[in-house]
Formats: sequence, structure tokens, C-alpha cells
Amino acid sequence: MEVLVDEAAAGIARIAVAGEIDVSCADELREAIDEQLAAEPTQLEVDFSGVSYIDSTGIGVLVGAARHCAESDIAFAVVNPQRMVARVLRMLELDEELGVREDVE
Repeated sequence: MEVLVDEAAAGIARIAVAGEIDVSCADELREAIDEQLAAEPTQLEVDFSGVSYIDSTGIGVLVGAARHCAESDIAFAVVNPQRMVARVLRMLELDEELGVREDVE
């Protein structure tokens, strides 16, 4: 898994993730998210266009981040998930909680 962090601009923090997210690397994603949240952005976007697989540990990281953001009035979104990852999130009925959306810029 590869994590690229885009410094918060105008209160928007962005993290681009690539590869597979599983128990062996979920902590790296959690740390990147926590680091961005420490800067107190108004919005956190996690770009999943490069993520081909996510297991329950990775999903747990996303749910924890979304809940933390909700408690802190920070908008949270998982953007551009690949089809199979989006399907898993939809099947688990997490797409709304995680703010899953296609990013149209």
C-alpha cells in the first residue's frame, strides 16, 4: 500500500491511497489520517482510485475516521473508489457513512 498526503489547502486535507489495504498495512493508513486530522481541517478526502482491495481492518480504519470526523464537525469522504471496493462498502451499507462519491473535478 502507498499513501500520499496532500497538505491541507483551504481547510481540505487529501490522502491518496494505492494498492491493497489489509491488516498488514492498515496502521499506516490510520496514522496518515490521524496526522491530517491533527491539523484540524474542515474536510478530509481519502482518494481510493488506486485501491484494489480492502479488508475488514481497513474498513474499520475508515469507519473510525468517519466517526471521529462526524464528532468534530469535519466533512469526511472516500472518493473515487474502484468498482469492487465501492461494491463492498455498499453491501456493508457504509457508503453513506463514509461519504463515498465519485470526484468530478
